Amino acid sequence: MSNSHPRLHTRICDLFGIAYPIVQTGMGWVSTARLTAATSAAGGIGFLATATQTFDEMKESVAQIREKTDKPFGINVRTDAPDIEDRLDWSIKSGIKVVSFAQAPKPDMVKKLKDSGVVTIPTIAARRHAEKVAEWGVDAVIAQGSEGGGHTGEVPTAVLVPQVTSAVDIPVLAAGGITDGKGLVASLAWGAEGIAMGTRFLLSAESGVPQNVKQAYFDSAVTDTVRTRAIDGVPQRVINTAMVQGLESAKILRFPRAMLNAIKFRRLTETSFSDLLREGLSMRKNQNLTWSQIALAANAPMLTKATMVEGNHQIGIMPTGVGLGVIESAPPVELIIQSIVTEASEILSELNQPNMN
Repeated sequence: MSNSHPRLHTRICDLFGIAYPIVQTGMGWVSTARLTAATSAAGGIGFLATATQTFDEMKESVAQIREKTDKPFGINVRTDAPDIEDRLDWSIKSGIKVVSFAQAPKPDMVKKLKDSGVVTIPTIAARRHAEKVAEWGVDAVIAQGSEGGGHTGEVPTAVLVPQVTSAVDIPVLAAGGITDGKGLVASLAWGAEGIAMGTRFLLSAESGVPQNVKQAYFDSAVTDTVRTRAIDGVPQRVINTAMVQGLESAKILRFPRAMLNAIKFRRLTETSFSDLLREGLSMRKNQNLTWSQIALAANAPMLTKATMVEGNHQIGIMPTGVGLGVIESAPPVELIIQSIVTEASEILSELNQPNMN
C-alpha cells in the first residue's frame, strides 16, 4: 500500500525486511505453509509452526512456502525438541531469515543463530523475562499480555507492553487481544514497533481450520474465554467449552488422559521412547516439573489437533485471545493486513491534524 502512514515503517520492518509491522504467530496445527506464505506475501511476516511437525514435514513446509512467495518468513521452533540442534543447523544452512521460539530459548541457541545472521525473537510475558533475553542478545521480543490466546501470562497487554518498551532497547511487538488498526496504533503509543496476532489470522481464508470450528469462534463473545491450567499445567487461554469445564472438574482423570495424549503426540512427531525419556528428565531438571506436569505439557497439542485439524471441538480445545468476540468473518489474509494498515494510517493522520475547536 503506497498510502500507508510513515509512522508504520518501524525498526521491525527493517529488521525483518517487510512492508508493514504485522506478524502472524506460529500457532500449532494452524500456522501452515499456506497461511505463513500468504501473510508474508501480503507485506507482513508469517511464522511456520514447526513444533507440531516432524523434521521432514518442517523441511517440506519451508519448500512449499518458498514456492508461494519470495518474501521473508520465519519458523517457530520447540526449544525442547530432541532434534532441535539439527533443526537449527538446517535452518541456518537453508537461509531461514527469522526464528521464534515456542518456549524460552537457551542462550547458546540465541548465540548460534545470531552468529549465523539469523534474527531471533522470543515471546515473553513479563518485564524481567524481556530484560533477560535482551541480555542474551535476541533481536526483538513479542510482549504478549494476558488477553492473548494459548499459553499466556498474567499482565494485561496495556500494562505489559509499556513496561517492556521502557526496559529494553530492542524492538518490541505487542500481542494479546489485538485484531485491527486501532490495536496497532495503541501499540505504537505504548512504545511498541508493531503487532503480533494469532486469532485474527486463525480466522482467515488461508487458515486450514475447519469451517465448523471457525463458526464456533464467530459465535463466541469476548467473555467466553477462560485462562486455565487444567489442559497442560500452565496457564492457557481457550474458549470456555464444556470440554474445558470437564477438564477443570475431572482432576482425578486428568493425569491418565494426559499420558495417553502425550504418547500420541510423541508418535506423531516421531519422538522415540528414549528421546521422550531424555526430554522428560531434562524438563524435570531445567523447569522443576513433576512427571504429572510433564505429561500434562504434552497433552495440549493433541487436544488442539482434535479441533484445528479434525474439526471436533466437542473433544478438543480452542486456544484464543479475547479478540475473538470482535471478529465476525474470515477474509483473505491480504485483506486483513490491508484493512489494518488503512485503519491505522487514517487514525494516525487524524491524530496529526490540529484541533480546530
